[in-house]
Amino acid sequence: MFLSRRNGFGPLDKAIAVLVPLVLIAVGVVVYLATRPEPCAGGLEKQDGQCVGVTDTAFDANDDVKGLIQDVADENARVAKAWASPQQGQARIPYGRIALMMPFTSDESSAMTAEMIRRALAGAHAAQLRANSGGGPHYQLLMAPDGKDLDKWPPVVDDLEDLVDDRQSPLVGVMGLPSSTPETRDAMRELSERRIATVGPVITSADMNAPYFFKTSPNNDLLADALGQYLKKNPGEGKGFLVFDSRPDDVYSRNLHRLLEKKFGKTYGLRQRSASFLGSTGPAAGIPQRFQSAAQKICVTDSDTVFFAGRDQDLPALVKRLSQEPSCDRSSPVRILKVGIGLEPTLSTPELTQMLRETKTTLVAAASVTRQWWLAKKGAPAGLGDFLTFFNRLNQRHDFGTKPLDDGYAIMYHDAFTLLSNAFDRSYSEANEGTREIDGSTKTPDPARTPNKDDVYNTLIDASIVDTGDSTRCIGCLRGAAGTYGFEKSSDTDQWPVCKPIPVIEHPAAANREPQETYRSFEKTFKHPCP
Repeated sequence: MFLSRRNGFGPLDKAIAVLVPLVLIAVGVVVYLATRPEPCAGGLEKQDGQCVGVTDTAFDANDDVKGLIQDVADENARVAKAWASPQQGQARIPYGRIALMMPFTSDESSAMTAEMIRRALAGAHAAQLRANSGGGPHYQLLMAPDGKDLDKWPPVVDDLEDLVDDRQSPLVGVMGLPSSTPETRDAMRELSERRIATVGPVITSADMNAPYFFKTSPNNDLLADALGQYLKKNPGEGKGFLVFDSRPDDVYSRNLHRLLEKKFGKTYGLRQRSASFLGSTGPAAGIPQRFQSAAQKICVTDSDTVFFAGRDQDLPALVKRLSQEPSCDRSSPVRILKVGIGLEPTLSTPELTQMLRETKTTLVAAASVTRQWWLAKKGAPAGLGDFLTFFNRLNQRHDFGTKPLDDGYAIMYHDAFTLLSNAFDRSYSEANEGTREIDGSTKTPDPARTPNKDDVYNTLIDASIVDTGDSTRCIGCLRGAAGTYGFEKSSDTDQWPVCKPIPVIEHPAAANREPQETYRSFEKTFKHPCP
């Protein structure tokens, strides 16, 4: 039996009529919250879908660096707490901030590969832990993502400048800027305009210069000179060939191309024998790594000395294409000469090494680091052992994969951080040491006297090689994991490292080869050998 309604909707109907819109609104809010873009963690800001800025806390990045980022954030928090809430009976530990400005995300064409990012961050964090393990000031490692293509740098630089005048925890300097690109050049110049000392750990393009920009790796000119020293002892048949990246916006490859032609063009006939390719780093401009034409030309000209003016990411493709080229004479040895920070692990895989052996091809690399230092213990720099102590602990915790040191990124990022922290340490000690007269009495200076960015710069530029008449000595030089070297306030050096060791690596290593003499940057300008 159904009851008829006298007055339309009953009380239940009215309640439902009110609730349904509310439910729909609630569902809409939930859907919006679930689908809206996530805000950037750590106080970063989103630009074109990427989180950029400066932070001392954890944020979203490549999956394989999230653990490292959290470790850095934890160490930063510990440093801040040690200053704000010292243990009873202990003085506050002063601290400075060093910013790591680089990408923390990547794709196939970005400036840094995921592996480079991880090793670079590991090297910087190892240096942070090392610096914070001793007396004197401690350090926060600020993370400053500037976009996977290095083009989101303007707001990052603005944020960094805001930290300069913080008397409690001043910005010591900036490190990173990992690739010689137009964007990096603009960022480098802007930081210099704001008089912020900046260190490029892996920059090598010889024209990447600005008054406040220091480099811990030698430039392409110096690396090519190290190759020249190698070729004097191993000249080959004199049949050279130049393979170069044709990207017009790749500052690194264009600079290297010019230098190789200038230094070796006449002797090895590089102007008559060359081929270009499109590198894989950069915006889409065609199919990258097309080496068929280069491989054919190398083989039909019987070239035995190939000069490579490109990035390491593209070199395996050239080796593979040469191994497949039917016109090659497999009885004649071939050398591929390159420059770089180290020997990228993709160049020494079992597969590629076997190809090199079967085709009698040798990679010859002038570099900032060589694995002989830690594997064979030959000519290892004095500062390498301390670095390895902290890096190996991180490796056990995070597992950086096979050959985590070979590309040199971890070592050079360690040295860049250490260069800045040492300069701040020295500046702080000099500002607070000794005694001074106040109102007629001698008193110890206020320990809160904190160096500023100009003090750090002046300390950096004063770390130099001195000719004593009987020998050369390094005063205030960096005792780094990649060597002991300094800097000169000179237009000839442009803040490139002076007396930096530049080893030459052969892979596969030649049997019964006499040890190569290690080239030292700018050593020829001194009467005596580098210290």
